[in-house]
Amino acid sequence: MIKPYYAVIFTSIRTNDENGYNEMAVNMEKLAAEQPGFLGVESARNEIGITVSYWESKEAIANWKAHIDHLFAQQKGIKDWYTWYKVRICLVEREYDFEKSPEKK
Repeated sequence: MIKPYYAVIFTSIRTNDENGYNEMAVNMEKLAAEQPGFLGVESARNEIGITVSYWESKEAIANWKAHIDHLFAQQKGIKDWYTWYKVRICLVEREYDFEKSPEKK
């Protein structure tokens, strides 16, 4: 049994403006990893991007949302990089996974 934790699901559609986006994304991931309560992150992008970050508590999420550098990235995203986004915060109470062993791939 896992200890419940939170997932912040950031779903987005990008503009064509690439100026500084990749650098900011890398910097934000590094900065998030330094924050108390951060547990991890997963990300994928095609037409729609999905980034899921994992946190120990709602307080840790609120602190990250209010971090000055993250606030700057949010404002830049609204101004230049996204045509649409949605944020969902979910409590994860259960998880399971599957991984094929290397010899059976």
